[in-house]
Amino acid sequence: MKRNYSRRKFIRQTLGAGLVIAGADIALTQTSCSGLRNKYDPKGLPTAVLGKTGVVIPRIAIGLGSRFLTIKTLDEAIEMCNYALDNGLYYWDTAHTYVNNESGAISEERLGHIIKDRRNEIFLSTKIAARDTEGAKAQIELSLKRLQTDHFDMMKIHSIASREDVNEICKTGGILDLFSKMKEEGVTKFIGFSGHGNAQALKMMIDTGRFDSMLFAMNHYAGPTDTRQELLIPAAKERGIGVMLMKAVRPKETIEGVSVPELIRFALSLEGPDGVAVGMDSKNVVDSNLNILRNFKPMDAAEKIKYAELLSPYFRHENLPWMKAGYHDGCWA
Repeated sequence: MKRNYSRRKFIRQTLGAGLVIAGADIALTQTSCSGLRNKYDPKGLPTAVLGKTGVVIPRIAIGLGSRFLTIKTLDEAIEMCNYALDNGLYYWDTAHTYVNNESGAISEERLGHIIKDRRNEIFLSTKIAARDTEGAKAQIELSLKRLQTDHFDMMKIHSIASREDVNEICKTGGILDLFSKMKEEGVTKFIGFSGHGNAQALKMMIDTGRFDSMLFAMNHYAGPTDTRQELLIPAAKERGIGVMLMKAVRPKETIEGVSVPELIRFALSLEGPDGVAVGMDSKNVVDSNLNILRNFKPMDAAEKIKYAELLSPYFRHENLPWMKAGYHDGCWA
């Protein structure tokens, strides 16, 4: 990749808009929740307000995708989720396509065994992958059945891929119109979207002004025209869109010298996002994430710069499958 940008500019864009490298104090990302009545119980965990939804959320959401689906038995999966909920992790993020093809485990079906009895305790988010309205309606109906509920709290359009994808989604009578109708009818309280790759496409989704939340893979950088965080986070915040990060832990797979707690701490220290979705597969992992939240102290400017430099190969999305054309999120072998 051609690297004609300065180190200073690269670090600034990696860390996000609003950071002055030379000696500035960096505000804690957490949104003040004082005065808001929270219908959920975070059990004393740090919280933030998810944009214009007004919903108070723990700053870590449970990602219920590939890692969750490595849990071997249904009983173990149920035990972990109940344990997380009992300890304040009530934001659950799943998707219609989260399936382990090898074991047959389906994320939404696993969660339904808990949701049927504890629905009011959970902020439930799922994602719909279909791009045609009839296919999307079928996925929505099946997701509700699997999850054993009559409504979602957040329903997202899954994995925005390109400008062409956005144009198809946003055409008259398309998926976005369907999602808006589902919101009006109470099938979901809020609507959002997720994305792994194309920052320009995600910005187009923001610019519609019709979404409540955005979930996106953090920190990737592809030159001056695709500065993900600097392009997306301020634009989303200006419209009141709640911002959640994902893929915060993935650098451990390709970068030496990083730890999971510090990767999550780095993500939680970035300016703008309300929280981060983290995949979990055991009670021990839940405990580790609870400890990160309970003892959270934001990184200062020097620590952020150090981590940004360490993670620079990851920011350039070297060896990351979800940054390559044709990637589909879900249905893992």
